[in-house]
Amino acid sequence: MAGRGKSLGSGKSQKSTTRSTKAGLQFPVGRIARFLKAGKYADRVGAGAPVYLAAVLEYLAAEVLELAGNAARDNKKTRVVPRHVQLAVRNDEELSKLLGSVTIANGGVMPNIHNMLLPKRADAKGRSAAAAADE
Repeated sequence: MAGRGKSLGSGKSQKSTTRSTKAGLQFPVGRIARFLKAGKYADRVGAGAPVYLAAVLEYLAAEVLELAGNAARDNKKTRVVPRHVQLAVRNDEELSKLLGSVTIANGGVMPNIHNMLLPKRADAKGRSAAAAADE
């Protein structure tokens, strides 16, 4: 039965390699292909589309995780929690633009104190700014 795929009596078992392995990715190319087909985004899905999408998703995930890990380290924590993801995303200009309308559960808010609420600074002579304005 030559030419019929895996032959039963050959003795050698062929190890199948996934499309993710072929592309050098961690994200599942086959699963993304299945979701693209089931989602009816188009009548047909090419072979390269799920590979490209998996690479983009993997890059975005790695970027967010790296920044969130840095935020966790800055807060002297060893575990990344949603607060660290929120701080990472909102401090990065491009990710903040991409996820501008996204609410991260348990992320909290960015620390911010309005300038009006801050105490008045003293000027060069040691007087307050309000006392200097009265003169």
